[in-house]
Amino acid sequence: MAAVLAAGALVLSGCSSGSEDTDSAQDEKDKAQKQQAQIPFGDAEASTGPAAEVKGAQEGGTINVMQRDSYAHLDPGQIYVSDEGSLSRLIHRGLTGYKTDANVKQTIVGDLATDSGKPSDGGRTWTYTLKDNIKWADGTDITSKDVRHTFERQFAEFINDGPVFIQQWLANTPGTEYREMLPEGPYNGDHLPDSVLETPDDKTIVFKFKEPKPDLPYALAMPGYSMVSEAKDTKEKYDKDPMTAGPYKIESFKTGKSMTLVRNEHWDPATDATRNAYPDKYEITFNIQYETSTERLMADQGANKNSVSFNNQVDAATVPKLNKDPEAQKRKAAGYQPYVSQMAINMDRVKNKKVREAIAYALPIQPYQQAYGGPQGMELAGGLISPTVSGYEDGFDPFGKLEKPLGDPAKAKKILEEAGETGYKLTWGYINTPEGQNYSPTMEDTLEEAGFDVQRKEISAETYYDEIGLVDNKFDMYVSAWGADWPSASTVVPPLYDGRQIQDGSSNYSHTNDDFLNKEIDRVQKIADPAKAAKEWNKLSQYVVKDLISNIPMTYYKQIQLHGSNVGGVQYDDVIGALDPRKLYLKQ
Repeated sequence: MAAVLAAGALVLSGCSSGSEDTDSAQDEKDKAQKQQAQIPFGDAEASTGPAAEVKGAQEGGTINVMQRDSYAHLDPGQIYVSDEGSLSRLIHRGLTGYKTDANVKQTIVGDLATDSGKPSDGGRTWTYTLKDNIKWADGTDITSKDVRHTFERQFAEFINDGPVFIQQWLANTPGTEYREMLPEGPYNGDHLPDSVLETPDDKTIVFKFKEPKPDLPYALAMPGYSMVSEAKDTKEKYDKDPMTAGPYKIESFKTGKSMTLVRNEHWDPATDATRNAYPDKYEITFNIQYETSTERLMADQGANKNSVSFNNQVDAATVPKLNKDPEAQKRKAAGYQPYVSQMAINMDRVKNKKVREAIAYALPIQPYQQAYGGPQGMELAGGLISPTVSGYEDGFDPFGKLEKPLGDPAKAKKILEEAGETGYKLTWGYINTPEGQNYSPTMEDTLEEAGFDVQRKEISAETYYDEIGLVDNKFDMYVSAWGADWPSASTVVPPLYDGRQIQDGSSNYSHTNDDFLNKEIDRVQKIADPAKAAKEWNKLSQYVVKDLISNIPMTYYKQIQLHGSNVGGVQYDDVIGALDPRKLYLKQ
């Protein structure tokens, strides 16, 4: 099973172009296969801090961070995209977390909890005990009341962009009906019953589910389930000014401009087995495009020697130059990512299946790959399950996208004509980034050639997922990228294609709502054997592509990142699909 972090993925990245090195490609394939190995759950010893020292690391200094996209959400309950997930590792803490050793081997351990959890009653009940001396950044103790509050507020209407797994498990419902269990959250004095969530004392938390939930330690490690302070919860305002518990706190945040992180003096490394905290400060600057960050890191002069990007990739045009620069190669980190890009067709608006079929045949996927770096940056996709995820099937390609990556407008045109839909108006919401501006004209031209009347509407990168996540959006189709939240395709199919999930902020961007699919999701979720479940999830993902034609697979993601020569501790982390910010330090 693959180990991948919540991607919900503002992973809108850019990478290489040109021919692919065969040995390098095979290495990446091997890495992808390794990600399908199950991540073990750690005991109390594995969960005891401090984190292992990074060889040669020293404390002090400021690391400069260049980011393209500003952070739309800082409230843990609203975090579900990759860049915010990277930041979360520095400022937030959850009950469990991913511990990574020097060989990038992952283990789920207790973060604020003493271990990864104690299951009983066949996995229906999980008990967690909080560590001693865990505090918020204001010096107050983190208690079980904060944990209860964290999960109860997830039921409130204003929390609509984060994960919903645990809420659904507690309510024992697969759809949005979980909110009915605690409609206002805890804000009117109501609480979940002890039969569902019990906190018998300040240090003990007991989750009680109707069905076995063997994946709970994975779910709890998601950034979206990090802790929220009950005393400092300001509801909607918390999203811009949260109370933090990680090794760093937010000194300042200017949306779209900059953020400064400084040490949290109340963070005790003895309580934390997953994080190091070497720099005194992180200075994050937004609106730095991939081309600019790549140019600065390639030059490696002045302040750029002390710089990284948590998420910016090497831009496509620079990769050939990078491949010929041995010094820059020493400062490269690369690997497969868990994300799959897909064109979501809004099923509420494009109801004619023949029209969706015509889109599937006409849509060229190679321009998207090329905009993000060609074969070195992305692999053309036939299915919706990433090569890093258990259940992936090579060769699935019902619309011949791999054989004809520039699309088949002639076949699409014939389908439209037979359906009497020639001239069908398609309103396409596309992201306003250099990559979006690159691939969208070619896609538009090919769809026009097939007989569609395409209306392109640009959407800001900062609010892109918020806008396409609205149920009543005004677009017929839009690109999204998604990665498994933990080692199972159960974190791909239900959140993306279960019709009972549809609500504002839901990741079911295509508004797929199919009775057969919904029932099958319920059936497969009860399969205890991971290998059998993986095959069934893959069948359902293929049903979405081939039978419903609601989502068109485009590419599997890869990642190439650079860092300055004075930055040490750089390690590519396949859980977040990017550099691990928890190990970074300045060499001098």
